[in-house]
Amino acid sequence: MAVKLKKVEPLNDASLNELGFTWHTDSDGSKYVADTLVCVSDAEAEAYYKAANDIYDMYVEAAEYVIENDLFFDLGIPFNLIEMIKKSWENDVHWHIYGRFDFAGGIDGQPIKLIEFNADTPTGLYESAVLQWALLKHNSMDEARQFNTIYEAIQQNFKRLITLFDDTELFEERYDGWKILFSSVEGNDEEEMTTKLLRQIATDAGFNTAFEFLQHVHFNDEGIFDAQEHACEYWFKLYPWEDIGTDEPELAVTLTAIMNNQKAIILNPAYTLLFQSKGMMAILCQLFPDSPYLLSTSFDPLEGVKQVEKRVFGREGANTKIIEADGTISYASEGPYENYKAIYQEYVTFAKDAQNNNYQAGVFFAYEACGLGFRRGGEVLDNMSKFVGHVLT
Repeated sequence: MAVKLKKVEPLNDASLNELGFTWHTDSDGSKYVADTLVCVSDAEAEAYYKAANDIYDMYVEAAEYVIENDLFFDLGIPFNLIEMIKKSWENDVHWHIYGRFDFAGGIDGQPIKLIEFNADTPTGLYESAVLQWALLKHNSMDEARQFNTIYEAIQQNFKRLITLFDDTELFEERYDGWKILFSSVEGNDEEEMTTKLLRQIATDAGFNTAFEFLQHVHFNDEGIFDAQEHACEYWFKLYPWEDIGTDEPELAVTLTAIMNNQKAIILNPAYTLLFQSKGMMAILCQLFPDSPYLLSTSFDPLEGVKQVEKRVFGREGANTKIIEADGTISYASEGPYENYKAIYQEYVTFAKDAQNNNYQAGVFFAYEACGLGFRRGGEVLDNMSKFVGHVLT
């Protein structure tokens, strides 16, 4: 049984550009967004929802275990971020805004298996939250349904920065004009538009917001400031925590002082780096050996099984190897993450369509599971994989 697909008319480049979706064409000239939708049943959508919620609870328990047992080195955490991780974990004002679980299975009769958790700087938000709905509307499928409340869920999660739970009246009572400054690195359209989408969601939630490229943000022990020296109570950065720790050590020191002085709150919080590390999946296997969602994962090579070697902070399939049960390497990719620690994860087959393309599900999480999208590609989903929307059938 192959993945069920529904053919749709794609949005043309002009329409995508008008939506701000400028990264619609890959480097080889092919279109990044597929002209098909994955057909998903209500039961399958509910299973994805439950899996993401259950696994998030497991990550929370595992993070507590890592902190209590000082296992930061095992996860590849830069030493200069540990203090921020601990402090952000201890205080509920450091709220996790959003992340994305990547799953194998869930359709085509296959069980759901966790591939990884992109908890800190997940991509795919724009296409999952906005573009899927636009595709339905463009194809006159206004009555069609999706597992997709990403925009509303993240909006409500921003309000939890003030209330810590669902209470609009309490938000209005406590909110006092606090400002969130949103930042991405200049020169990356996808990251810029993703960050600006998050800014719009926060604005709709009731916050004062601003945008500043990361290169123009000012930091000192007394706070975080935009280019005009306006201070902000919150700073959202679409920039990986591990890059701050390894490439920007002076910034790591300053952000630690800012947090200690309670001058600003950083989003996503530092503790999401624990979730982001693929090493956490080895911890999960130790703590939850009977979980149906986990693939066997270890810091050492697995014995006698086909497996995937990944780097704890690798991205887009870089520095990944597929190792056969006899130890031979059948796939290997290069990349910039070789210096990070390796983990070894049991190999799993993805759901496939009639053309033998692999499908990986991405489930966004903002307080709870809130939306679904798919990546289509080869055995390892790299930066040439395609985004595929879905429809509930």
